[in-house]
Order: sequence, then structure tokens, then C-alpha cells
Amino acid sequence: MNSISAVANDLQKNSESIANEIVEKIIEKIGMEIPQPEIDQAVVVYTEYLGYLGDAIKSFDETTPDALLEWSRANGEREAAKGGRVSDIILRYPPTRLVFIDKMADICIEHKLKIEDLLWINKRINNMLDISINETVFAFERQNAKLMKEVQDEVDNLSAPVVPVQENVAVLPLVGKMDHDRATLIMERAVPLVAKQKIQCLIIDFSGIVTIDATIAKHIFDIHNVLRLLGVDSIATGMRPELAQAAVEGGVDFSSINTFSTVKQAIESINNNF
Repeated sequence: MNSISAVANDLQKNSESIANEIVEKIIEKIGMEIPQPEIDQAVVVYTEYLGYLGDAIKSFDETTPDALLEWSRANGEREAAKGGRVSDIILRYPPTRLVFIDKMADICIEHKLKIEDLLWINKRINNMLDISINETVFAFERQNAKLMKEVQDEVDNLSAPVVPVQENVAVLPLVGKMDHDRATLIMERAVPLVAKQKIQCLIIDFSGIVTIDATIAKHIFDIHNVLRLLGVDSIATGMRPELAQAAVEGGVDFSSINTFSTVKQAIESINNNF
């Protein structure tokens, strides 16, 4: 058996003990308190990595193993899923490289490798580490973007809730800062919900709105016109003076919509008329 094959076999046969040693030295270099579950997971990760490295060295194959790419992507996705940061991955990379190089040098010297073989292995390690970190970060970013979109979709769904308060009557509470995108979202989400729930009267409550300008006010009140075409009555509540002024400046015609100070007053008016 040549020396390079002996090194490869050593990596694979003793992968777990080598991984433990590497993780301990990385933690020392980082100088941070690491929770034990993360340490245990790191040992598993590096144990698997050493197996891929052994295969690559043994076969003299300079291409990147597909298994290593999938492994790296899985690590990135796992880090994103647990709420980690990409900076946490990058932070561990320099000390990881140094520890790996030092450990591999010790193993190569132990097996009396020639200088050119040691340099080839060192080059292979660096190349695999670079590709691995790239794939890990790319996968982290993709998974993080996916998770953020899911959260945003959930927030969007909650941004236009149509809340039934009694038979055929519902409230659309508007809360927070209103901008063009959110106004458009409310139009797209709320109107279909009203139709689906067979609402006959929708109370649009503005009491939770922080800021609104003339353009957005008009956009929101366009919901009233759409609902009227669907045969749904709409009532505005919680209109503070500054909001009413913004609506008037936006060309909103209040004469076609009933307004009340509170949702309670609006519901009482509805009940008195039936």
C-alpha cells in the first residue's frame, strides 16, 4: 500500500476520533462557549467530511464528489432552519482550515509522505474546503430566503384578516403603517375573502392605522367601490381627523359610505336596521 492510500485509510478508519480532535482545537481557536449539542453535531459533520476526503485522496480524483456537495448543502439548510446566521458559518471557516491543515500535515508526516504528495493532499484539502463552504453558504441563503418568504406570506395573510362578528357581518381591521404594497395586498386578499364568506356588510376599521397619505387612502377606499359592485355594503370606523383629511385630499367621496367612530357603534347601527 502506498503512503497516500495509507493516509486515506487512516482518515476513514479513525474519522470519528480525528473529528473529535479537530472540533476541540477549532473551539479552542474560536474561543467561544459552544453548546454541547452543536459540538456533537460538528463531530458528526467532520466525521462525514473526513470520509469524503479519504475517498478523494485515495482515488486521486480532483473533481468534487457529488456526496460532498449534497452534504455541504444539507449543512447550510440545517443552519438556516435552526435560525443561524451566515456569519456563524464564515466565522468558523478560517480556524477550521488551519486546524485541518495542521492535522493533515501531522498524519502525512506520520506516514512519511513525500513533499510532493503532501503538497497535493494539502491542495486537495483546500480545494474541497473552499467548494464546501461555498455550497454551504449558497444553500443557507436559498433556504433562508425560502423561510423568509414563508414568514412574509404568513404576515401578508394576517395583514388582511376578514373577521366575522355576526351572521353576514365582518370586520376588516387595518393596523400599523399603510403603504402602496400593503394597500394592494389588502385589496387582493380581503375582497375574495368577503365573497367566499358570503359577507353582506364589511366594517373597515381604521383605528389601528398609524400613518396614511392621500394616495393610499384612496386606494383603501377603492375597496368600498369593489364591494358595492359585489352587492356588499361597507362601513368605515375609527377615522381620526388626520386620516379623514388625507382621505379627502385623495379625492375620496364620503357621501357614498357610512362612517362611525367605533366598530361597536357600526354593529349597533346594523342591528337597528334589521
